[in-house]
Amino acid sequence: MRSGYVSGVKGDRVEIVVDAGGDTTKTYEVAATRAGRRVEVVNRRGQIEVSEVTRGGTTVRTARFMASRVIAIVEHPAPRSAAVSQKQQ
Repeated sequence: MRSGYVSGVKGDRVEIVVDAGGDTTKTYEVAATRAGRRVEVVNRRGQIEVSEVTRGGTTVRTARFMASRVIAIVEHPAPRSAAVSQKQQ
């Protein structure tokens, strides 16, 4: 996990833009669907793996893409609440 990352925040979302051949692209989205879940992105063995994970570390769903076809990965973290921001100061 990255340092400074607030884990378990509802609203985490990742967009993946993939080359679909020719001049077309496809955009896929994986989002944390419930409170306490997070979205993790891993690059391993030539594949990009995007997983929705529970607080306990159980993978709920996974999307895999060939790394050579992925054009962009855009992470959209959930907006931080004022209470969380004040605790870290």
